[in-house]
Amino acid sequence: MKPLPNLTVLASGSKTGGGSGFQKLVEATQTGILQARITVVSNYDSGGVREKAERLGIRFIHFPGPWEPEGYRDIVAKTEADFVALSGWVKLVKGLDPRTTCNIHPGPLPDFGGHGLYGHFVHEALIAAYKKATVTHSAVCMHFVTEEYDRGPVFFRKPVEILPDDTADTLGTRVNKVEHEYQATITDMVVNRLITWDGVNPQSLVVPDGYPHLASQ
Repeated sequence: MKPLPNLTVLASGSKTGGGSGFQKLVEATQTGILQARITVVSNYDSGGVREKAERLGIRFIHFPGPWEPEGYRDIVAKTEADFVALSGWVKLVKGLDPRTTCNIHPGPLPDFGGHGLYGHFVHEALIAAYKKATVTHSAVCMHFVTEEYDRGPVFFRKPVEILPDDTADTLGTRVNKVEHEYQATITDMVVNRLITWDGVNPQSLVVPDGYPHLASQ
C-alpha cells in the first residue's frame, strides 16, 4: 500500500482563536477526502491552532522564526514534509520548494493579493472596489507558492458574488465557507500529484480535466 504523503500545514491563527481551515483539513483526513498525514505549525505558541491540534490529536510545532529560508527548511526537515500547505499563514515563505508548497487565498488573484492583503484586509479592499463598481465578485484561489506574496501560478479559482448589502464581515463569512468546502479536495489533488507545476514556468502547470473551478492561471 502506498504510504500517505506527509503534509505540513502552516497556520498562524491568533493568540485567541483561528485555525478553522487547518481543522477542516484534519477532518478531511478522517473521512478520506484528503489522503495525507498532517503536522501543523504556527507562529503562536498558544492560541487557536494549538488548541485545535491538541483536541484533534495532531502534532503541533511552534515556529517563532526566523522566517527566513533556513528557518523554513528546518521546519520541513523536522516534520519530514513531502508537501506544505499554507492555511491562514501570514508570514512570507522563503526557501521552500515551490513545486510542493501551496496556499489558499480569500480573494481574486492577482488583483487582490500581495503584501498586506490577507484575511480581513482582502475583504475590506473588495468591498471598497465594489462600491466603486470596479468588481462584482470576490473569489477563493489556490496557488503554488513562490518567494513573492500571492504570485505563484493559480490552479483553483471559485468566484464568490458580492451582494449589495455586504460588509467585509459578511463577505468574509461566505468566502470562508467556500474555502472550507473546497480546500481539502483540492489539496488532496496537489499532494497526490494530480495538480503539478515545475516550479519555474507558469505554462508547465498541469490540472486534471473536468473538475469545477480548476484553472491553468
